[in-house]
Amino acid sequence: MSRLTQLGAIACGLIATLLIQGCERPPIKTTQNGYRGTAMVQVVNPRTAAEVASRQTFPAALPAVPDEGPRARELFKNVQVLGDLSAADFLRHMTAIQSWVAPKADCSYCHDLANLADDGKYTKVVARRMLQMTRSLNTDWKQHTMAAGATGVTCFTCHRGNPIPQYTWSMPKPGKAGVLLGDDAGQNKAATTVGLTSLPYDAFSAYLSDNQKVSPIRVYGPTALLAKGGEKWGTMKAEHTYGLMMSISSSLGVNCTFCHDTSNFQSWTAAPAQRVNAWHGIRMVGDINANYITPLTSKLPADRLGPMGDAPKAYCATCHQGVNKPLAGAQMAKDYVGLITPVKLVAALPPPTAEPRRSVMYFNVGSVVLQGEQSKGLAQLVATMTSTPRAQAIISGYHSASGELAANLELAKQRAFTVRDAMLAAGVPEARVVLSKPQQTEANLHGEDPAARRVEVTLK
Repeated sequence: MSRLTQLGAIACGLIATLLIQGCERPPIKTTQNGYRGTAMVQVVNPRTAAEVASRQTFPAALPAVPDEGPRARELFKNVQVLGDLSAADFLRHMTAIQSWVAPKADCSYCHDLANLADDGKYTKVVARRMLQMTRSLNTDWKQHTMAAGATGVTCFTCHRGNPIPQYTWSMPKPGKAGVLLGDDAGQNKAATTVGLTSLPYDAFSAYLSDNQKVSPIRVYGPTALLAKGGEKWGTMKAEHTYGLMMSISSSLGVNCTFCHDTSNFQSWTAAPAQRVNAWHGIRMVGDINANYITPLTSKLPADRLGPMGDAPKAYCATCHQGVNKPLAGAQMAKDYVGLITPVKLVAALPPPTAEPRRSVMYFNVGSVVLQGEQSKGLAQLVATMTSTPRAQAIISGYHSASGELAANLELAKQRAFTVRDAMLAAGVPEARVVLSKPQQTEANLHGEDPAARRVEVTLK
């Protein structure tokens, strides 16, 4: 072999070695979670999995105190969230929260020590709203946060000792592909959220900004031809969907088969149960971003805002941080009942009306979430639509005659959207669902009647 040939072989070997550096070295562990031959497997790198698992540590719960004596609101001024706790348990909760969020600081991180009731510090205003959000996560969204038992959410789930959670997202600045090429169309720039691929680097705005305005998550249309006035399912929409899926996959440390059936990714029929949990999770994140985090934008200093001046928002990695159950399923919330108890206890809702051609579901005061048994009110009606291809569903939201009309109309509309989304998730084509205008319940002048907080679905 000539010297030139030897040098060429060495060069090729070096190049091949460099290329292989971009691949994962074995062994890679696979676990079958479906029928043989269908590629229903979970793929795990034991080395990276071990490193992620080592980070899922959490502090031990502070010793419990008796739930007796005066309430916190009776002893302290301006306690708006945890005032229903005993004074001793209130102090226990506050001590834990301070160690979870700002362990290197003291109470002055949020409070004016000369006047603890003062709301002058933005950190106190934000912390109060985040406590309300945590309670909502553990009550309104228990389909997701409590799906695997009494896991729940605490401040530590996201913060883990940091004043700002490590994993957040903000609106990116519009980019340019180059001097001559102009707008980069939001892609072809490596972003860790989409696996360093050329997929759109803003994988969240369309899906996680507002749970009532979630763009359809689709990679192809439901019909071969575009229906008149129907949704356009183009390549760009598919790429945004894949970007979101890549982010969810990396956030939970799983691959596609964790939620999807390989024989038909779009179908819900044979999909793993986790897909339903993920459906709730996507809408849950949109809810907290729209109703709790984004409204705080004006309270935050400039150095805590994103490049477009928006507040840092949540996505799956904010809580999960590389594992499919945050903190490996640690049940921290059960030791801090103040983070689970609703701000306002409400009377039990009447059972839903579940008939083949009519369904009525009820909502809690101010809520747009289908709670518990209410989510089962559509089963018979959806079955009828499946067996009757020409049937069309008419959705009507009702609201009280008391209160501000504009707010009531919006609440009734958003509840109708919730029911519509549940029907779409059950496989009902969007073209067969019609939303009617919100209607007022005249007889209810005080807002306490659940009939004023209902959505009706009828078939025609």
